[in-house]
Amino acid sequence: MNPMDVYSEIVRLRAEGRKGALATIINVRGSIPAFETAKMLVRDDGSIVGTIGGGCVEAEVWQAAKEVMRNEKPRTLTFNLNRNPKYDTGLVCGGTLEIYVEPVTPIPQLYLFGAGHVAQAIYQVARIAGFEISVIDDRDAYANRDRFPEAKNILTEDYEASCSRLTLTDQAFIVIVTRGHADDMRILRWMLKHDVPARYLGMIGSERKFLAIGKELEAEGMGPEKMQRVMSPVGLDLGAITPEEIAVSVVAEMIAVRRNSAADHAHLAWNKKARRESQPS
Repeated sequence: MNPMDVYSEIVRLRAEGRKGALATIINVRGSIPAFETAKMLVRDDGSIVGTIGGGCVEAEVWQAAKEVMRNEKPRTLTFNLNRNPKYDTGLVCGGTLEIYVEPVTPIPQLYLFGAGHVAQAIYQVARIAGFEISVIDDRDAYANRDRFPEAKNILTEDYEASCSRLTLTDQAFIVIVTRGHADDMRILRWMLKHDVPARYLGMIGSERKFLAIGKELEAEGMGPEKMQRVMSPVGLDLGAITPEEIAVSVVAEMIAVRRNSAADHAHLAWNKKARRESQPS
């Protein structure tokens, strides 16, 4: 296996917004069936590219790779091939093997609905944090290269038309921060109606605004369970007031979700739900 095949596949996975885990032999003592620095890439669908020698070692590394993908945290595995008979498959001759398994994560994609002052501030902070950003607004006077020079994409048409053109995966980050309540609701309605599998779905506004939109969508027949995944008010509760402060709070929340996986995402969403429910109706 040409190592370049593994690297090429990593580039392809990241470009498609997919995950993987790369296993590399980092230390060898004794006789093993693969050379030091041999690599195996495990894709998010369980398929592999490359090999680190086959047998039970490779099977255990495959299992560890699934955990590394899930947690997005690297692991080092040590195998004593002399002392454990289960590794004696005819492929190994003894020795000790260390394998480093690291996550391959996609470049985080932010879809920013709205191109006003708050959206522009979010764009600036999110770029520093490593997000690729697509800006969507129905006003080309706001959504343009002068205001968003490094945006990956800029769409300037009706919001529903733009939504239908986007390819949104379960790794997408979506922030709805348009110029008004009506457009925010239109976009949120589309996202929830089509069960968009985003990793993060946030909408700007107060607790009262979210409750009002929730009641309207529920009256249209949308189940309340769909609203539970929406992060609103968007951003960590920092007491932010200015567009720049709001941007910091929003990007910080996205980073918390990106780095701390589903458990913290659920915790953040639960806290927002509790805050909303504490508001008088």
